[in-house]
Amino acid sequence: MRLDTTGLSRDAFESALHGYNQLEDKGRLKNPDILSIVDFSLPSSKKRLFVIDIKNKLLLFNTLVSHGRNSGTLLASTFSNKMNSYKSSLGFYVTGDTYNGEHGYSLRLEGEEAGINDNALSRGIVMHSAAYVNEALIKSQGYIGRSLGCPAIPEGVHRKIIQRIANGTCLFLYSPDKYYSMHSRMLVKDSVNS
Repeated sequence: MRLDTTGLSRDAFESALHGYNQLEDKGRLKNPDILSIVDFSLPSSKKRLFVIDIKNKLLLFNTLVSHGRNSGTLLASTFSNKMNSYKSSLGFYVTGDTYNGEHGYSLRLEGEEAGINDNALSRGIVMHSAAYVNEALIKSQGYIGRSLGCPAIPEGVHRKIIQRIANGTCLFLYSPDKYYSMHSRMLVKDSVNS
């Protein structure tokens, strides 16, 4: 798929596949054909959302995506699962249903990792579009706007992306964050729980 040419880190992709396989083995994915990765090792000025058709080995979408305002400015470097932290939560999610909310057409996200992102629904962490996720802001200030913790995407593509990944696909928010890699059960290579 030549994902390395798009900027996606190998570690992000391999970690994503590892957790994706666990979720599929547990029967959590209603639609295992799609794997989405947000690579927070990249700055917000880079296209760091990758939507991949695993079955047909195709990169469907590669676009900008925001992180939480308290996670950092250009780079997301701190993360939280706490209410009102306004930080992004790393880890594996299963996409839920779509709805029309305060940000228009949006997608519910269910955090699969206890203590890491399992408060996503109660925190209102969803995928939605945002006017502050655009190339013009990168040109004027060097980074896109930030959310309250949601992975917000550009207005021009949000509907297509959300429709494609809704209802039971795997979404992985990656960072080379040491706390996450030490505490995630989804990344344990030979997990006793598997």
